Amino acid sequence: MVRLKKGPSKTISIIDVARLAGVSITTVSRVINKLSTVKEKNRIKVLDAVKQLKFQPSVFAQRLATGKSNVVALVIPRYEGIFYSFYALELIRGIGTLCEALKLDLLLHLTDSRSKFNLRGVGGVIFADIIGNQQQVEEVLACGIPCVVINQYVSDLEVNCIAIDNVAGAESAVNYLISLGHRRIAHISGDVVTQAASQRLQGYKQALQKNKITLDEGIIFKTDYSRGQARLSAEKLLKADKPASAVFVASDAMALEVMAVARELGKKVPQDLSIVGFDDNPSGLYGPVALTTVRQPLVQMAEESVKVLNLLMSAKEPQKTKKILLPAELVIRESCQPIKAA
Repeated sequence: MVRLKKGPSKTISIIDVARLAGVSITTVSRVINKLSTVKEKNRIKVLDAVKQLKFQPSVFAQRLATGKSNVVALVIPRYEGIFYSFYALELIRGIGTLCEALKLDLLLHLTDSRSKFNLRGVGGVIFADIIGNQQQVEEVLACGIPCVVINQYVSDLEVNCIAIDNVAGAESAVNYLISLGHRRIAHISGDVVTQAASQRLQGYKQALQKNKITLDEGIIFKTDYSRGQARLSAEKLLKADKPASAVFVASDAMALEVMAVARELGKKVPQDLSIVGFDDNPSGLYGPVALTTVRQPLVQMAEESVKVLNLLMSAKEPQKTKKILLPAELVIRESCQPIKAA
């Protein structure tokens, strides 16, 4: 067994790993880059040496060794409550799981419209929404780096995108309430700076218009997706002189807050107020009343983005741009009922 001499603290290199493992630097590089052309006994030696030395491979060294980078950057616009949202957690879970399966390294990058985005060593980029940071997308495209945008249908750029059909999903929610006899239907929106919230508001309005129900702007409450603003909106809604009999809420987290406020004010769901959310957050199943909601395929969208990006990263020739719109699905549970006859 080869022993390394103890000396002053220094950065561990691939040479140190090769020396401890008793193999060539090329073999170490192949193991680090997850290439299959390595004998199993040598792979075990290298991994053991990496563990002993606490060696951290350089992204740039990997890129030089393979001719490309296997690093995927997930760019998430920074806005209020992003890491408390079911949406963000599902995206990270779906993208992270498939990156692991495809042996891609995931780099999480929080950003705002003013952030500088360092593209060194990045093999591909997934943008989760575009909120004031379209310039970053354009920079990535200009550099020729494979790129996919999710949760935003991008029509004005030649970029791959995968989005949810929020308009149709919202329409189905409001149409369901109308089918139960509701005519005074409120809406608590998310932050309309996001395409998702804006489109859900659009779907709400379209459903009313198609059913010849007069739109009342006074019962549309715009929020930042936070439960705090959902609570304030619910209080205004429930204390109004002419309260709505039903409400479509742009996220399940906010819908559950509306349900809590209703109970605090002595109202019953769905007897006094029918509620439909959006997301299909599992927490909607465990309240006093199971929440009717619109299921959006977040994990499917996340996994599909990794599949598309991996294909772009490994392709030897330019690929045709893909623009995918995934359907949303109404899930009927207990939080709605037909309106009482006057």
